[in-house]
Amino acid sequence: MKLFFLSFIAIYGGMHLYAFLKARAAFAFGNAVVVPLVFLLILMCFTPMTVRMMESFGYETPARVMAFTGYIWMSVLLLFFSVGLATDLYRLLLYLGGLLSRRDLSVLAPGAKALFLVPLFLSLVLTAYGYLEARDIRTERVIVKTAKLPPGIDKLTVVQISDMHIGLIVRGIRLAEMLDEVKNTKPDILVSTGDLVDGQLNNLNGVSEMFKGINPPYGKFAILGNHEFYAGLGQSLDFMQQSGFRLLRGDAVSGLINIAGVDDDVLFTSWLQKGPNEMELLKGLHKDRFTLLLKHRPVINPDSLGLFDLQLSGHAHKGQIFPFSLIVKLRFPYLSGFFNLGQGSSLYVSRGTGTWGPPVRLMARPEVTVIEITRG
Repeated sequence: MKLFFLSFIAIYGGMHLYAFLKARAAFAFGNAVVVPLVFLLILMCFTPMTVRMMESFGYETPARVMAFTGYIWMSVLLLFFSVGLATDLYRLLLYLGGLLSRRDLSVLAPGAKALFLVPLFLSLVLTAYGYLEARDIRTERVIVKTAKLPPGIDKLTVVQISDMHIGLIVRGIRLAEMLDEVKNTKPDILVSTGDLVDGQLNNLNGVSEMFKGINPPYGKFAILGNHEFYAGLGQSLDFMQQSGFRLLRGDAVSGLINIAGVDDDVLFTSWLQKGPNEMELLKGLHKDRFTLLLKHRPVINPDSLGLFDLQLSGHAHKGQIFPFSLIVKLRFPYLSGFFNLGQGSSLYVSRGTGTWGPPVRLMARPEVTVIEITRG
């Protein structure tokens, strides 16, 4: 955790320094502006930590205001940094082109003010659009054919939610919109593939009751993601159980289909413990029934191939904000969508239903996933 904190401060602080240098080059302001601006940028750099501290001490309303402000700023800064790097690359190409052609191409280079104002304008516009995109929940439908349904059952509708991140920002009306989308799908089974909650669980009174209004005929099942650990394992377990979910922690249930679930790896790496043996869990299930594996991260265990029919995952958010999806894809090649893994196993990776950090999505709309398991 300390390494993550230090890495975050180094990277995020570096982005703030980049924006400051761009602004100073554009306007050449003096110390009267530099001092308050530097103070403000330092404050914004540490906003995520400040929000958690305020929330833990019970200052919920100011924490919520600061969270919304700080995370919107995070989106603006991330996009400013991305566009700024693109303009810097353009200038570098002009410079190299001038050297190779022995011509002065500086007339084509934008000035210092343009190098600051253009990225700023684009980042503000894209953040505003991304805020609206994050509220535009899509219902994605996936049809999976199988011969493993029991007699008399020709179709089973499994609805997946993932990465809701219920907390300071995702709650109230926004959460109600998500759950209305779930209710409209009329699920036979509802599954949550991790990160149902965010980093704090203070004052979530009434939220579990909202989930109790969804009662699929064959049950609700959930697994733990990394954020359930960050929020406090005991609190997370209580909240999910009060919401009516049956938790699958290295175990499975066998009904019309097999549903197996495992904890996220962070629960074991953080405590230096060995996690459950996924392959052994799957080996113990009925082979003639369709097997659904719930696993937070879209990572495949090669030894498990052929032992499950469909793995449902989330975690990656499809990068949440482009172009950072390109970086996330390097870590998680199965970024989003449906993948045929071979040996009778498939994977579906949700883009996520909520947002982490900035309440913004860009080219990664939130989703509620409807998996129709049909006889075929």
